Amino acid sequence: MAESSPQKKPLPSKHNLGDADYNQLVSFFASIGENRFRAQQLLQWVHQRGITNFTSMTDFPKKLRERLSQEAEIVFPEIVMTKTSKDGTLKWLIRLSHGDIIETVYIPEPKRGTLCVSSQVGCSLNCSFCATGKQGFNRNLTMAEIIGQVWLASRELEPQNLPLTNVVMMGMGEPLLNFDPAVSAMSLMLSDYAYGLSKYRVTLSTSGLVPQMKKLGQLSPVALAVSLHAPNDSLRNVLVPINAHYPLNELMAVCRDYFKDEPRRKVMFEYVMLDGINDQPEHAKGLIKLLKGMKAKVNLIPFNPFIGTAYQTSPKKVIEDFQNILVNANIITTVRKTRGEDEGGACGQLVGKVTDKIRRVKPDVKQ
Repeated sequence: MAESSPQKKPLPSKHNLGDADYNQLVSFFASIGENRFRAQQLLQWVHQRGITNFTSMTDFPKKLRERLSQEAEIVFPEIVMTKTSKDGTLKWLIRLSHGDIIETVYIPEPKRGTLCVSSQVGCSLNCSFCATGKQGFNRNLTMAEIIGQVWLASRELEPQNLPLTNVVMMGMGEPLLNFDPAVSAMSLMLSDYAYGLSKYRVTLSTSGLVPQMKKLGQLSPVALAVSLHAPNDSLRNVLVPINAHYPLNELMAVCRDYFKDEPRRKVMFEYVMLDGINDQPEHAKGLIKLLKGMKAKVNLIPFNPFIGTAYQTSPKKVIEDFQNILVNANIITTVRKTRGEDEGGACGQLVGKVTDKIRRVKPDVKQ
């Protein structure tokens, strides 16, 4: 009888330090007997110099570099496709560790460059006008997969001398349903040891998850955008179904108090313009009533049609008239310039065309 060969024990998985924010790195280095300043050094190597190989981190002692190489790693997603729009907008298809595909969009402007970052694979909220929501939901991104989008973009933009001045959490998914990784990633966007962005230039956009908004206001100083899209509950229940859980009276109460300690800051309300649905003068007047007494600004977003939608974009004149009504009521109102639509990179068009179908999962919105 032949002897069976002994089974090999699986190698222990390495700790991905790309998935750690500053405080987590301080704890990690303390656990191996190292000073907290190693966390600062590591972040600078990774996010400011683009180095992920421990052996190249020359201000670490040789023994520490060897230990890190044995026990840890720094792993970010990878770009699998780049699409460039006629207006210069860049869209990257990014492959994650499990083979999922997400999209990240860079929008160049004369004096700034804005990166639109995803927080989930797909989205569970199923807003009726959003292409991403029609895919369903697969999973949350890890912190490394969120901040990895910024890391990848920085590496791609630097040789082209393109600036990265703003980050908006407005890509695929609802970031507040992936709360801890999103907040940790934004902390690195703000950190002087990483990207050093101003709190005014990092924006989280939410569909209005009231408990998580309250928590966010306590933990992170970033700017806030709320996907409003309707001036009353009956219409918003159709366009943004999460409104049934957190109706406008609850949502607006949080928004009114959100920057109470910083009176000069304003909540931005995003409002997609849908022909004949939410773009009439009575809707504008309802919006004025809803925002009365608030320090707010409104960003009107021309709808970007996608295959299978019944909605159409509001005519330019209708959008202009809507804007004028709000401006005449002393509400700061801008119209977003549509960018990247020829490559499916505009708002609501992050459809992940390289994937066949994302299975639907409904995460708990009460988390």
